[in-house]
Amino acid sequence: MNRALEAGKSGCGPNPKLWREAGTERLRFGRAPLLAAAAWFAVGEIMARNRQPAIVLLIALVALVGLALAGLRWSLRSATLALAAIWMVVGMWCAEVQPSPAPQTALQNYADGLSRQVRGRVVRVRELPPRQKAVDQDNDPAWWLEKEPDAADAVSVDLAVEDVEYLTPDISRMVPVPGGVRVTVLADAGSLPDLKCGDVIEGPMRLKVPERYRDPGAWQYADYLLAQGLGFHATVKARKMTMLGMGARDLQCRVYAAQSWASDKISAYVRSSPNRRMPPTLRLSTDDAGMLNAMLFGDRTGLNRALRLGFERTGSFHLFVVSGMHVALLAGLVFWVTRRLRLSEWLATLLTIGLTAGYALLTGFGVPVQRALWMVAIFLVARLLSRDRNVLNALGAAALGVLVWSPGSLFEASFQMTFLAIIAIGGIAVPLWERGPGDYARAARHLWDEWEDVRLHPEVAQFRVMLRVWGEAFAELLGRWARGVPALMVRYGFWALELGLIGVIVELVMVLPMAVYFHRATVFALPANMLSVPLVAVLAPMAVVTFCAMLVSPALAMLPGAATAFLLHGIADVIGRVSQIRTADMRIPGPVWPVALLAVVGWGFCCWAVRRSRAWSWVAVAVLPLIAAMVLWPERPVTSPGMLEVTAIDVGQGDSLLVVSPEGKAMLVDAGGPVGGPSEAAAASSGFDVGEEVVAPYLWSRRIRRLDVVALSHAHSDHMGGMPAILRDFRPRELWVGIDPDSEAYRELLAEAKKLGVAVKHFHAGEDLVWGGTEISMLAPEPTYRNDGAPVNDDSLVMRMQSGKASVLLEGDAEAPSERAMVADGKMQPMTLLKVGHHGSNSSTTPEFFAEAAPKDAVISVGKGNTFGHPRVEVIDRIAAAHTRLYRTDEFGLTTFLLGRDGGIREVTGAGDE
Repeated sequence: MNRALEAGKSGCGPNPKLWREAGTERLRFGRAPLLAAAAWFAVGEIMARNRQPAIVLLIALVALVGLALAGLRWSLRSATLALAAIWMVVGMWCAEVQPSPAPQTALQNYADGLSRQVRGRVVRVRELPPRQKAVDQDNDPAWWLEKEPDAADAVSVDLAVEDVEYLTPDISRMVPVPGGVRVTVLADAGSLPDLKCGDVIEGPMRLKVPERYRDPGAWQYADYLLAQGLGFHATVKARKMTMLGMGARDLQCRVYAAQSWASDKISAYVRSSPNRRMPPTLRLSTDDAGMLNAMLFGDRTGLNRALRLGFERTGSFHLFVVSGMHVALLAGLVFWVTRRLRLSEWLATLLTIGLTAGYALLTGFGVPVQRALWMVAIFLVARLLSRDRNVLNALGAAALGVLVWSPGSLFEASFQMTFLAIIAIGGIAVPLWERGPGDYARAARHLWDEWEDVRLHPEVAQFRVMLRVWGEAFAELLGRWARGVPALMVRYGFWALELGLIGVIVELVMVLPMAVYFHRATVFALPANMLSVPLVAVLAPMAVVTFCAMLVSPALAMLPGAATAFLLHGIADVIGRVSQIRTADMRIPGPVWPVALLAVVGWGFCCWAVRRSRAWSWVAVAVLPLIAAMVLWPERPVTSPGMLEVTAIDVGQGDSLLVVSPEGKAMLVDAGGPVGGPSEAAAASSGFDVGEEVVAPYLWSRRIRRLDVVALSHAHSDHMGGMPAILRDFRPRELWVGIDPDSEAYRELLAEAKKLGVAVKHFHAGEDLVWGGTEISMLAPEPTYRNDGAPVNDDSLVMRMQSGKASVLLEGDAEAPSERAMVADGKMQPMTLLKVGHHGSNSSTTPEFFAEAAPKDAVISVGKGNTFGHPRVEVIDRIAAAHTRLYRTDEFGLTTFLLGRDGGIREVTGAGDE
């Protein structure tokens, strides 16, 4: 051994350059042409955002093909450039010709508010979580049209519409109309029908077009449905629905049925006697079933929202829902096992693709799973066909295949995060490990094969010698069995170090997509994932064993079910405790596009640097945290200094206004709610929260990280429904409220504020204060006003804001009695801007009140096509008669009013028109 080391030191051994370059092959795109092709294809897709006509692209493609052929004849370099241009044009072409989801215009004509008979074939059936009792929030005669009947149980049914009732005053007949509807079937009397995929049903439905929110960054429920072939939603009582028989069951129907069957098996085991007899720690609960169904089969219907929030706050939610990661992990496990069984690479590849495809079908074959399956299949085949097993080339083939098949994937979070994770691991972390302790980690294996020492760098060989010395010392003290203990401890230490390095690199790279798509900076993502990933690696196979056992007998599933429950409860408990730490999850605006572009360029540099030399690797180590800091660095909020700004956010049939003072302080008045958005049950099934999905994205688009004040006009859900999410996301310093009505939801909001350290302040008429250079006067409710019952509109906190000669009156939903009291007290005077009360209802904006306010501009926050009839014609006529400019969120979308101290006002609508 010593002679081997001496030979190495004297230069007679292996070349020292080869020692240091082992495992760190330099980045050369010439050896990965498909990766280069995928990169140029993606550039072409990005350029397609300029909407070049398809004929222009076709002409350019023909010309570039000619140039490429000429280049191959005379100049290889010019041919390379021409090929890159060809791939760019192909990317532009694919992006242009990609079909969009069917707009379902034929069915649009029947979404007119009338109750019609609708006949269709069931495509998918999902149970909904228990629904909360609906509360009559507005004493409006049209409220019964919007309110869903109370029901203990409900199911969500995706219906492929075949016929719709055509109605005139004299005619009623069924006409064939194609389309898709998501129907909430309510068990208002009796039990729910046993619906199966393929059943043909008919029932009276009032088709509703999903609300579209015209705000920057708002999540659109309509697009979410349309991507699934559904253009509308509706509600029907189970007793009014008629079963007409069984229709055709297509592949999609069978896939959904398989997913429902698998989910039902898990739920059935939870209700079984063997499971119920287990102690709580080893017993699977209904919430556990929701987690397992989400983890194994992609069914998120039963996923507990509070638990889901905890996983999101710690950046570990991706571990507990089926995604591309699960498909890739399964494929990797299957391929590893088949190779360990010494099957040929061809057979191992085919088995891996086949089993992965079967699992993908069982999960419902959603778009991310489809994409992951394509990537896995193309990657494995490309790897198999490649002569030198180039991973980057196989990765490029997978990316190119997915982008050609679905060009829109390039702009989806799941695709980008999957590839960024692969680049972080394979492009940066692994080469960096090889540059550092990788040689030492490998040296700890096969320690007693001394002949391998001669192939290693002298320092690494010396390390192996020392391990053997320690092994012999352990053997003398503890016996021969302990000879391998030092090497084993070192291997596990290096394994943990490598896992930590990969985790750190991945988290540093994931900072950008997490900020852009989820507005999160998960401080404890690394330790949470370090704890969760190994446990999930055991939990997932154990859950599969439990599922397979319960197919035979619930009794047979007791032991694996108990182990599954124990692991699941342990993970949930750890994640729950970590998520309760206030700094565990910071909500942040996404970076501007130049910062995102610099981050991508920086990662490309790091991929090159870690393969260049050890010195350049240290540069990459320094650059990575700088990129993360650059992404997370707070930017100044987008404001109009010196102006009082009031923005009516489009939240449908609800209220939410952003007020920015001349000094730049930000106040949010109300946060919208479920009325006017998707139905309550549909919202529950989709996880929709107007505060999280609509209001917060707009605030982030303005670079707002924290609100100074949140004000709640009154405790109706169309004003308060999105408020809990706003409190969590923006941690306001103060919460302003009026009176305290008898409302459980309101009490929960106050408890949430207290938990978050938000100061709650109550205000009544007659109280004045100065906020951000703006004088605020409270006009209602009166100090003597009391309401010990359920919330009503006259609970509204009414605020008058004055900045120089400009003034704003924010009326909430105050009605005639409150308005009369304000006029009688002599508190009213001409306003620059009026936020019209109660969405333009005839119960507000009385002639006397409006004459006293005499605003230059008025804005009504109202949902398009709402069944209340808001705003009322009488109110619109009253405003028009006074020559007041009227703005409505249902027509203009988000609208901003800029008020100068000279009393002037400038309007900016959601479309940017002034």
